[in-house]
Amino acid sequence: MAYWAMNYPKADSIYTVELQRNPSDAEIYWKLARLQVSLGEAVEQAKSEDRLKHYRKATEYAKTCISLDSTLAKGHSWFAVSLGITADKIGTKEKISRANEIKRELDTAIRLNPNDETALSMLGSYYREAAKIGWFRRMMGNAFIGEVPKGNYDLAERAFRKAISIDSRIIRNYHELALICIDRGNKEEAVRLMKSALDKPVIMASDRKRLEEMQALIKKLSQE
Repeated sequence: MAYWAMNYPKADSIYTVELQRNPSDAEIYWKLARLQVSLGEAVEQAKSEDRLKHYRKATEYAKTCISLDSTLAKGHSWFAVSLGITADKIGTKEKISRANEIKRELDTAIRLNPNDETALSMLGSYYREAAKIGWFRRMMGNAFIGEVPKGNYDLAERAFRKAISIDSRIIRNYHELALICIDRGNKEEAVRLMKSALDKPVIMASDRKRLEEMQALIKKLSQE
């Protein structure tokens, strides 16, 4: 398949033809959302506006998917992904609101399909970020900017481990789970997870960066 081979132009042309034939096919729209996220990931970091254009397109495609068929889990999971990756340039209050919206979409995706690997992976990241907020920031957030997202490392780890059990190819899940293990002081498990990821296929442009980071981390942890 063109997408999994990272041949994004070919994947785009295939989806475009399918869309012309079946303009009301919701499944094509979440695949286009996924493609736009991947295209954004392939743009160099310095070109942030170019990356954002792809992520905004992903949001619109995912929204269309949901409007056509709200029972498709992938529509909700890729909508959550697109919301998450466009959150960097908004204020704190808006980020809190966005986080709650992301959680609702992920909960919906998992309710529709408990084995949606994309939703589980994003949920793991959500819980990991929420766990890092800390009690003081929670208290301040509740007092001044509304309810701060709740989560902990146990929930994050559970989500990533389930995601790996469903699809063992995804490099992101090994990396994120390894970072949780490092945060919790379990360096041996972190190294094991990262070594497991080194022979996985590169599916997204960001996988290459993750592999480089994991190789550096393995070396660093092995020397400690």
